[in-house]
Amino acid sequence: MSELKDRLRSDLTDAIRGRDEVATATLRMALAAITTEEVAGSDARELSDDEVLKVLARESKKRREAAEAFGSAGREELAEREQAEGRVLERYLPTQLDDAAVSELVAAAIAETGATGMRQMGAVMRVAQQKAAGQADGKRLSTEVRRQLAG
Repeated sequence: MSELKDRLRSDLTDAIRGRDEVATATLRMALAAITTEEVAGSDARELSDDEVLKVLARESKKRREAAEAFGSAGREELAEREQAEGRVLERYLPTQLDDAAVSELVAAAIAETGATGMRQMGAVMRVAQQKAAGQADGKRLSTEVRRQLAG
């Protein structure tokens, strides 16, 4: 079993004992998403730590998007709940790169691919996503790639 999955289970037990409702619900949801991913497809398998991180990143993104949607609809209490769940998930994700680091990473990807315009955006994105390795959201990367290729 992956170390990260063990840590999630251990933290879930601690959250239940500490009566932390948000952490309990969030960790249960995360473990359910991991289990769903493990049994998806024709063969059940055990996820590696990297695969577990991808599932957690996907769940974190869902929380951010839901918080934005609830916030724009005037449902502040639900937006706050989603943000709280997102903060619980962020404890398990790698630290996100700041804007300057994303800019440097994209510049390096452009130099590596030799891209000169928007037609090579896909190649630049592939390299940038590999270099970012979960430390930057795809939306942030694509925005920066567009900015640098256009200007």
